[in-house]
Amino acid sequence: MNFFKKLFKNYKDSQLDKEIKAQPVHLSLDDSFVHNFINKGGKFLYCTKIDEVAKHLNHILLENDWKNIVCSDIDLLKVIEKTNAVALKKFSNSIPFFTTCEHLIASNGDILFSSHQLGSRKLSEFSQNFIVYATTSQLVKNTGEGLTGIKTHFSGNIPTNISAIKNYSAKKDEDSFLDYGNSNSKNLYLLLFEDL
Repeated sequence: MNFFKKLFKNYKDSQLDKEIKAQPVHLSLDDSFVHNFINKGGKFLYCTKIDEVAKHLNHILLENDWKNIVCSDIDLLKVIEKTNAVALKKFSNSIPFFTTCEHLIASNGDILFSSHQLGSRKLSEFSQNFIVYATTSQLVKNTGEGLTGIKTHFSGNIPTNISAIKNYSAKKDEDSFLDYGNSNSKNLYLLLFEDL
């Protein structure tokens, strides 16, 4: 009799475990983005102070033995001044690129850019090494919200060349056939600044 109780109890416990595992998990925007971003091979550093941004940037540069970095953003040039790197304003596809972005897409972990960051160049023309500075206020649920955010923020003067980096490991080549010849796989570091 005791044997059947134990057997039935184990069966009940395993059914309960299956039901618990089958329940959907709802993550916050930031948790969802970080989860998807890391699963795609992105490297993520969280910052609460601007000094931490410069410190993390310096560690990235030292880790990869990068002496120069391409950057055209005036505010980011101030961050680079706090590191040992030389900031170059002239584009080079062999030197790491340090930039901002438009939005961080939580649903799939993508990073959305526009002509404000990329100019008229395609992502495939840039270095394989990207360092992106973003803030938590740039998190949106999906690409539709990101595009709406761009339209709202730049009403009357909507930027062009809107594109996204979808893979964060330069070795991956899983881009869709629609991106043929325009690879958007990059070795990407994200410096995420808490501004909310």
